[in-house]
Amino acid sequence: MTRPDTAHTHLVAHALADADAALAALIDVVRGLPDDAGADPSPLDGWSRGHVLSHVANVGSALARQAEFAARGEKVAPYDGGRTGRAAAIEAGADRSAAEHAAALEVSRARLAAAWPAPGDALWAAPVAYRDGVLVDALLAWWREARIHAVDATVGVDAAGLGYGSWDDAFCAHLRDFLAVRLPGADGTGARLELVGDPRDVAAWLAGREPSGPVSALRDGAAAALPELGPWPSSSAPTR
Repeated sequence: MTRPDTAHTHLVAHALADADAALAALIDVVRGLPDDAGADPSPLDGWSRGHVLSHVANVGSALARQAEFAARGEKVAPYDGGRTGRAAAIEAGADRSAAEHAAALEVSRARLAAAWPAPGDALWAAPVAYRDGVLVDALLAWWREARIHAVDATVGVDAAGLGYGSWDDAFCAHLRDFLAVRLPGADGTGARLELVGDPRDVAAWLAGREPSGPVSALRDGAAAALPELGPWPSSSAPTR
């Protein structure tokens, strides 16, 4: 395996730290919630707050497992039972009390910390089953999951250190690049769509969330309607 270059190492280090900061802040918020807060609705269709928290804990462990197997030179599916197993695991954890959700998130956090290699380690280029990619793809997925779902899980509660305002420039740039495939391609004239707005609002809109501020579009310099987004980039571990 080729050892990552300096820019790659910097991105890995930042993603590791920022994803962990998001998870730590989420755990702190969950610890302060009433025990029945998991039953509250979330912004995600058909999911309660408990479903979101269960998913965060599960996807953290699923992506940690990618690193654990990669370290042994092996590949494994993120979830036992594929999409069906993923859905069943989310449902199984959705009804936990707030204290139980916090404990499950702590377990996932510890597993991730133990599983990830150090920035600059050649293991980041190891093949994994997730997206049929390499380990750094699993880390970037976790970064997205942690930051996006931390917002979903804390809608309607006081959540210091979370919200779109916590999305830094590096995360917004990564998310915008990753989700660019959701935008329609060039029209018949070859003019491409440009999104206008605060980077955090644009990133949130691309992620299918309600932005805090306005997002508009330009096509060849002229105002254009915001398009209907295409599907989330496909993977074996989809994000709502």
